[in-house]
Amino acid sequence: MQEPVPSPNPQGVRPSLVQLTHIIYGLHAIAVLVGVTSAATVAGGFVFGLPSLVAVFINYLKRSDVNGTWLESHFRWQIRTFWFTFLWLIVYGLLIITIIGIPIAWIMIALLGLWVGYRVIRGWVALGDNRPLPV
Repeated sequence: MQEPVPSPNPQGVRPSLVQLTHIIYGLHAIAVLVGVTSAATVAGGFVFGLPSLVAVFINYLKRSDVNGTWLESHFRWQIRTFWFTFLWLIVYGLLIITIIGIPIAWIMIALLGLWVGYRVIRGWVALGDNRPLPV
């Protein structure tokens, strides 16, 4: 006897991929919470925390499954959030090692943490509404 094949939702996406995308946002949210509640920064917890690293690994692993669907925009959003945060952390690192750049670096790391939180929340809300994200 064959297993029933899950029917796609109205927008042509398998429900399991939507659930997986929720899990990925959840992993990113855990990384943000770790950054907020620990000695790490939000951005540092997001980029170097195990939950986000696992989430980005899953993004790359399942990326081909969502190509051509509205979930592709969510995967792109999550991957870009990770890599842009990583790049801004490099800028932060370069600024923090200079005496003149320290105040700028502290302001930047706070703004970066807010930006990461915003991206995770905005993406997850759009996913809950079954909406793609802007490219």
